[in-house]
Amino acid sequence: MLINFILKNIAKGFVSLFGVASLLFFLFNLLGDPSRMLLDQREDEQQLKNIKIKYGLNLPMHIQYMNYLNDLSPISFHSTNPDNYSYLSQEKSKITWMRTGNFIGVLKFPNLRNSFQKNDKSVSSILYETLPNTMLLASTAILIALFFGLLLGILSALKVNTFLDKSIMVVSTLGMSLPSFFSAIIIAWLFGFVWHKYTGLGMTGNLVEVDDFGEGSKIVWKNAILPSLVLGIRPLAVIVQLTRNSLLDVLNKDYIRTAKSKGLSTSKIIRKHALKNALNPVITTLSGWFASLLAGAVFVEYIFNWNGLGKEIVNALNSSDLPVISGSILIIAAFFILLNILVDISYSILDPSVELK
Repeated sequence: MLINFILKNIAKGFVSLFGVASLLFFLFNLLGDPSRMLLDQREDEQQLKNIKIKYGLNLPMHIQYMNYLNDLSPISFHSTNPDNYSYLSQEKSKITWMRTGNFIGVLKFPNLRNSFQKNDKSVSSILYETLPNTMLLASTAILIALFFGLLLGILSALKVNTFLDKSIMVVSTLGMSLPSFFSAIIIAWLFGFVWHKYTGLGMTGNLVEVDDFGEGSKIVWKNAILPSLVLGIRPLAVIVQLTRNSLLDVLNKDYIRTAKSKGLSTSKIIRKHALKNALNPVITTLSGWFASLLAGAVFVEYIFNWNGLGKEIVNALNSSDLPVISGSILIIAAFFILLNILVDISYSILDPSVELK
């Protein structure tokens, strides 16, 4: 049953990615001629022609579309002629499973193509360099939000309608209403500038920094504190309110009253019975927020000058680097799909009454 559910959702995920990839292809082609975006105002006819041939932009639109899907597909077909656009010259990890005439069938990692601006650097290598930094921020932000969100949410539910409960609700509402870019500016200014001598934190910084002599590099973990904190504010505020409301609902159930009548302590009732059944909406929120943080890190990373996927997307937008933009969006979409599958599976573990369909 579980295997069938996973396979069915993986198939749905591929269909969703196909839709996203198709939308990106036609959207970017409707925005204008990518070859002219590449050359900007410096083009001449010969340069334009060379660019079109190099990137296959001289081909009919439907052929370009098929080539695009062929590059993304792990099972693809390529020409053995080096002058043909579909010639597979840059793929290192591939297994040839078919050879016929001038074409071969290969099993490979999806090819996200090459950057228009970074000396033909592959998009995969760009994502490999930047995505882990964004994942670090997103993971740390979610851990901060989960720990403090559950703690404050439980405390607020146990002290319902008290001054403490109302104070927590006011602060959480404020946290949800503040845009990330505004929070980033305020927190960077306060902790990285005004209180710098107390915090030791800077307004900007990367995970890996070059030393003063330019001869080596070092990991500076403290640079991740402020951007992670900013990213975690909104999901923390949401988790506080969800935990409080869900826990209050569960505490009114009959089986909780029965547990109380048996003389179980409040902490044991919360830990063993109530919290487990109150976590479903929190898990749903966490899954959505984690994937959203990958996309929402754009402004935060740019403000803190953090070398991550968000900052890379901004730079790509400024330079009309379409392959980097589309590759980044596809990665974020893949995370959304994967997390939705994991959330559905976790539902069945936390709540056996939930059926996998």
